[in-house]
Amino acid sequence: MTLPDSALILKALTPVQDPESQKSLVELKMIRDVTIKSSGIVGFTLALNGNTTPAARQTLIDQCKSIVKSLGEVSDVWVKVDMPTPPPPSPTSSLAPVLGVKHIVAISSGKGGVGKTSVSVNVAVALAEMGAKVGILDADIYGPNVPLMLGMDSARMEVIKDASGKDIVQPAFNHGVKMISMAFLVEKDQPIVWRGPMLNGVIKQFLYQANWGELDYLIVDMPPGTGDAQLTLIQSVPLAGAVIVTTPQTVSLLDARKGLKMFEQMGVSVLGIVENMSYFIPPDRPDLQYDIFGSGGGSKTATELGVTLLGCIPLEIDLRKGGDRGIPIVLDHPESASAVALVNIAKAIATKVKSSLPL
Repeated sequence: MTLPDSALILKALTPVQDPESQKSLVELKMIRDVTIKSSGIVGFTLALNGNTTPAARQTLIDQCKSIVKSLGEVSDVWVKVDMPTPPPPSPTSSLAPVLGVKHIVAISSGKGGVGKTSVSVNVAVALAEMGAKVGILDADIYGPNVPLMLGMDSARMEVIKDASGKDIVQPAFNHGVKMISMAFLVEKDQPIVWRGPMLNGVIKQFLYQANWGELDYLIVDMPPGTGDAQLTLIQSVPLAGAVIVTTPQTVSLLDARKGLKMFEQMGVSVLGIVENMSYFIPPDRPDLQYDIFGSGGGSKTATELGVTLLGCIPLEIDLRKGGDRGIPIVLDHPESASAVALVNIAKAIATKVKSSLPL
């Protein structure tokens, strides 16, 4: 026995039919890119339409594998399924705005540990220092650190009743910024062990059952990744845009690209990329800088993906100290390189948000 060639494989697969049209997969050119390896492995692409159900898809795969395995000295069959990606949802008027809030900006990251919350807090405070009315929603339910960085880790949110008896959350306030966080509702060391629906519910409560008042900007500090929290926000409120935070590291940039693509696929404007920890400035030698995590990654990624690089933030000890003490560096050391970069990023976000609005 010898290995079959591609013509024989296609001929053998001709009886297999597309369940929707009842026509041959081969005649419809839904069997593509047939490859035969000397080891006896046969591979091909099964191109299906978006209406094929998971059960029908698996039946077709099993049929094709069974037929091809019976040919010659085939040792294994690899089937790659190619199905069209559903188009991104178009912006819809069914999204419910938050009463009194003009612009909602999501600050997100592909992975944790890149300084997303530091960026969120300092951008919010910088906008407030410019005279804007600002709120920040700590949507990182599993790791809520915004209260610590805003000097409100010992605060508690007040819940009042409105005229109809509905619970209304009163945000905490410090450094010119209103803030709501899950950290106010649990003990300091208590883990949040929740499934998606519970997380979705609390984010919606923080959006719609809070007394935000009149805000120019509501900054939403997202958890890392592309999960339930991101989908809940995108499908609930009209977003002015999203900001992606990354470091220059390749592993961080790879995850940042995924996060960016998620917002684009869901029809949300990406305002730009922020490269955090761009370089280290020694406190005793402010004239030096060290590219600890690499260099140029944020700029390259922004160029490749066609988005704006909003700014690069150096790694300074005072930035970390300010976060731990609850005094953001834009207030504590406004002359520092990190603070200047963060203020410029806040200005760039404000400009982007205004330029993206319909005239």
